[in-house]
Amino acid sequence: MDNNNSINRRKFLKNSLIAAGGVFIAPLIESCINDFTNTENTPNDLKNTGFDTGVASFDPSETGVIIWTRYSVGVDAEITWEISKNSNFSDTVRTGKANVTSLNDFTVAVDVQNIPSHTKYYYRFYNRKTKESSIIGETITLPSKTDSVNEVKMAVVSCSNFPAGLFNVYEAIAQSDSDVVVHLGDYIYEYAPGQYGTNPYTNQLGRTHKPAREILTLNDYRERYRQYREDKNLMLLHQKKPFICVWDDHEFANDTYKSGAENHQPNEGDFQARKMAAFQAYSEYIPLKTGKDLRIYRSFNFGNIVSLYMLDTRVIARDKQLEYSDYLDADGNFNQVQFKTDFLSTSRKLIGNEQMSWLGSQINTDTTKWKVLGQQILMTKMMIPAEMLMLLNKILTEIKQFGSAQPSTMQLLKSTISQLIILKMRYQQQDPTLTPQEIARITTTLPYNLDAWDGYFMEREQLYSILAGKKVVVLAGDTHNAWLGKLTNAQGNFIGTELACSSVSSPGLEGYLGITSDPTQAIELAQAFSLLIDDLEYANLYKRGYLHVEFTSGSTHAEWRFVDNVFSETYNIVTEKTHTIT
Repeated sequence: MDNNNSINRRKFLKNSLIAAGGVFIAPLIESCINDFTNTENTPNDLKNTGFDTGVASFDPSETGVIIWTRYSVGVDAEITWEISKNSNFSDTVRTGKANVTSLNDFTVAVDVQNIPSHTKYYYRFYNRKTKESSIIGETITLPSKTDSVNEVKMAVVSCSNFPAGLFNVYEAIAQSDSDVVVHLGDYIYEYAPGQYGTNPYTNQLGRTHKPAREILTLNDYRERYRQYREDKNLMLLHQKKPFICVWDDHEFANDTYKSGAENHQPNEGDFQARKMAAFQAYSEYIPLKTGKDLRIYRSFNFGNIVSLYMLDTRVIARDKQLEYSDYLDADGNFNQVQFKTDFLSTSRKLIGNEQMSWLGSQINTDTTKWKVLGQQILMTKMMIPAEMLMLLNKILTEIKQFGSAQPSTMQLLKSTISQLIILKMRYQQQDPTLTPQEIARITTTLPYNLDAWDGYFMEREQLYSILAGKKVVVLAGDTHNAWLGKLTNAQGNFIGTELACSSVSSPGLEGYLGITSDPTQAIELAQAFSLLIDDLEYANLYKRGYLHVEFTSGSTHAEWRFVDNVFSETYNIVTEKTHTIT
């Protein structure tokens, strides 16, 4: 019986892999390289209906772009698409037909190729028989090396949790002058209603997750994507700007690694089957030009200014995250020797040898000024005083046990931070009266987050050897908080700058620590982080927003833009922090 089950499971996984691999072949992505595959005239009485999730475009290059829609009527149909240099489609450069079926949840993506670079385009889809038509989308092709381009503007964003609040950040980006949207993952969340992200506003705003369960199957993931894509602000942003995406963990399950996830339990079935279901749904709703498998890393060149390398730090190669709790004995003593051994292991991988080799080859070949890594997790060394980290973990434990942190623990954290800041300032001033015990309090540090690059120390050093000597900017999401950090290797040499965006709606550290009612505490904690963590220059731990990054041949200018709320359709946009790299 066990043997038969094993065989059946292998067959199921093989079929799942075949299905997931096939989504990158027609009919999901239709290749179009020839002029005018359809010569029929456009009907003049089209009705804007039948495409409830709008339109979207992805992975622009200097020669083409993928355009996308979903036929929401839910029946097999032949859909006509058009892409034009103007909004009235009198200057159509490509047109063709594509079939939509239940095989790909009635989605269609067309890889439009061999069109002029550095150009704005308009596109639409329609059913010629029923006269149903999508809204008109706007997109671009990227500049080539021969195009005259002075600047490249990116909106960098991540972590949009539907029940946590309105997607005001997406609307703000739609109204910005960004050329492209770089989405660093957590585009959806897998949780059931009432779980992570749910707050007192969720029900009154009508933002309860669908389906009404944690998503596990292909149909579950599809329904969740449809819910997100019907959000008016996300729909508007997709209509207005092309996206360049990578996934993070919640497109699969929380804290995903290559063979499992924190939020995948044995009673939820085989993780590989779940992973492939999530992959297929992702491929249907976020089509990428990367082939037939999970290797979604790829590069984009913006003229001679920027090379953007989109990496996967989650699914392909990531070994299971280290956890501090695994190094505590029954008495609560921390096994530093074993932790250090595992922490410095050369066998632990995050992006893996194949992706690392690809990145090295790309970076050494590209002649652009700025080498930009679009990836999910913090790369800056976030080494925090150990006693402060333990207090933060104690607060999180209390919140899980009692629903909120104990006042005495919060007060202890506050007084500890004050003491550590004073000690750090005295240490920086080389105060000779500091005792060895006082010095140890600020020099005994541990990584703030082992789910980030800090948990994969040796591979990060390998990456830094590739990046050394280049003009490097690293983009990061994942944490729901805004950060600015300098990247340094083990010898203390400067490698590059990390710009990390806040979230669209997911709660930040203020939510985890239960300090949402008073931003003063979150502001003070952010200031403490910046003082106590050597490589950290700025943090915002409580606002939702995005990064606007402008690249020129001479500089990179970053702006951290925030909305003042995600619970009302009326909001303001504030730029809190700017930073220029030369």
